[in-house]
Amino acid sequence: MHKRKVLVVDDEQHIIELIQFNLEQNGFYVITSENGEDAIKIAQKEIPDLILLDLMLPGIDGFEACKQIRNHEQTSKIPIIMLTAKGEETDKVLGLELGADDYLTKPFSVRELIARMKAVLRRFEEPSKETLQVIKFHDLLMDTQKHEVIKNGKQVELTLKEFELLKILAQNRGKVLSRNYLLDEVWGYDYFGETRTVDVHIRHLRKKIEDNDKYPIYIETIRGIGYKMK
Repeated sequence: MHKRKVLVVDDEQHIIELIQFNLEQNGFYVITSENGEDAIKIAQKEIPDLILLDLMLPGIDGFEACKQIRNHEQTSKIPIIMLTAKGEETDKVLGLELGADDYLTKPFSVRELIARMKAVLRRFEEPSKETLQVIKFHDLLMDTQKHEVIKNGKQVELTLKEFELLKILAQNRGKVLSRNYLLDEVWGYDYFGETRTVDVHIRHLRKKIEDNDKYPIYIETIRGIGYKMK
């Protein structure tokens, strides 16, 4: 079994060393970078399995680096966990809006970091176990095995979380799913109560799959409860 390759991006040398040491102890292969510009280049050259990306970087910050990694074809699908010393809600939401798959506030325990990394990698790598692999509704076609969504014959680029969210709504078509249920199912650990995360991802999903995201035909908002796929 090949070692998972992780790119760790942080401008604090002692944090890089700490993370690198612990990840290597847990069987990961680690490459590092201390700024956003290099991180983008290394990601394109090395194509890591996962990126741990600090927000507060010199030059190009973590937000911009995340955006550029997501916008580059070769690196657009690499899962990203953002690291930051700031616990502000706005940073968290902005990071998720730009396509980060998860978010960890410093100081964090190594155990929590590795648990989150494994959860993200598992969601990313597990082939779908559902018997229903192709889901069709209106002009959308979703292949859960290939992780593809096609609208009117064209592929729709979704982040991992957007895909998971759409999949769970599609598999429960007609059922109202609460925000906390969606948080639990898609984010997979205790995000309980942080329902803004779901709303942000639904908003992005609608921009990508709806003809007019102001008048959605696929995903319906059920006021005060959550969402359902029509």
